[in-house]
Order: sequence, then C-alpha cells, then structure tokens
Amino acid sequence: MSLPEIVSREEWLVARRALLAREKEFTRARDELNADRRRLPMVEIDKDYRFEGPQGPVGLPGLFDGRAQLVIYHAMFDPSWETGCRSCSAFIDQIGHLAHLRARGTSLVLVSRAPLAKIERFRARMGWTVPWFSSFGSDFNYDFHVTLDESVCPVEHNYRSAEEHQRAGTDYFVSSEQPFELPGLSCFLRVDDKVFHTYSTYGRGLDVLGSTTSFLDLTALGRQEGWEKPEGRATGLGAPAGSPQVRYHDEYDD
Repeated sequence: MSLPEIVSREEWLVARRALLAREKEFTRARDELNADRRRLPMVEIDKDYRFEGPQGPVGLPGLFDGRAQLVIYHAMFDPSWETGCRSCSAFIDQIGHLAHLRARGTSLVLVSRAPLAKIERFRARMGWTVPWFSSFGSDFNYDFHVTLDESVCPVEHNYRSAEEHQRAGTDYFVSSEQPFELPGLSCFLRVDDKVFHTYSTYGRGLDVLGSTTSFLDLTALGRQEGWEKPEGRATGLGAPAGSPQVRYHDEYDD
C-alpha cells in the first residue's frame, strides 16, 4: 500500500504550512460560495403537499414546527422495501442532536415515499429521534426529483434531463429500472403564511454534509476508495455509497 513519505518534523512543517495557505484560500472561496448560495432567488410553493407523520396528516408548513427555516433530507425508502437505504441510513446516523439547529430557527426532518408504518418500524430499529414523514401518495418526491419515474413526470436529476445525462455519461442516474429512488436535501423558508423553496442539492453535494466523510477526508488514507488520489491508499475498508460495504449500524461487527 502506498503511504505518505517519511520526513523530519521540520520538513513536515514546511509542507504543512504550504497546504495551510491553500486551505485558507479554500475557506475564503467556500465563504463566497455560501454567500452566493444565500443570494439565490426563491420560489413560492403553491402546491398543497400532504405528509403522514406520527401525529397524523400534515402539510409542508407543518413540517417547520413553528420555525422560520426547514431542511428536508430526502431519504431513499421505496414503498416496496422493508428497510431504508443503507447509505441514507449512514447519513442519518451522523445528523446529531437537533437542538443546535432548532435554537437557530431551523427544523430538520426526513421525508420518504414509504408508508409511515414501515418508516416507524425501521426508525425504532435504528433508534433515531429525527422527525420522519411519509410522502406516500403525493407528488412531493417526483417534483423534487428524488423519485424518477417517467410514467409520472419527465425524468430530471441534479438539474439535468435524461438526455443531458446521457450526453454527459452520467446516465446511470436515469437508466435504471423505474421508479428509482435517489437521495437529496432541500431547504425552505417560511415568510408569514407562505413557504418558499430556496435550495436543493443532490449527489456529491451531500457527501460534504456527513461527518464520516469529513473526518476521513482529513486522514492520510482518506475515504479508502479507489477513485481517490494519491493512488494506492485504498485498504479494502472503503465504503462507497450504495456499495455492499455500507451496512446498517447494527450490522457491523464492531
């Protein structure tokens, strides 16, 4: 296995300070990107989406739970499945205590297409307390392009049509058997009695939000996946999203 070069502490400090300068550039660029994200215009939601929660039916405004902002993680859970997606489950494990978001006027909930009874059984098994709602029977997943089904609406994912994905060589998103579930994250703002959609992200826009990948990106071996550079660091412990190496947290040996 390829490992980092062994050097003296003095040589390491020279290299580390050079990397620190690049990290600071990246931090400033990230701050500018975040500012541009906040400058995005917003779109009013005028459709009456209905969700099923433990306390009964609720509309999109009800998911805010009285707060100004709402973050929805679109967790993959097809109605025909008995459990949710393993990769989405690994993401949900990392969410942490919601009090810190709520103190800043922001609610976070999960939404999936599976019926509520299946969601509740799986949530109990995983021990999660994050609010989780079913969008079963509504247009919500299709309108936000996390359930792809040409029989319901034209296929679009990550702001590209099926034809654009085919030209870009990313048609694995759109060529699988339908309906096809995908993860995503959407943000909303409530102003008086109106709800606005401000942002959605998909694909690798999500992996920077998880603490596992963020921690691994700081280590010498990284995520231990074959696509990473420098080559030769993969140890067989990598677990790309959707791969068999990703398990539910109660299925790992240790």
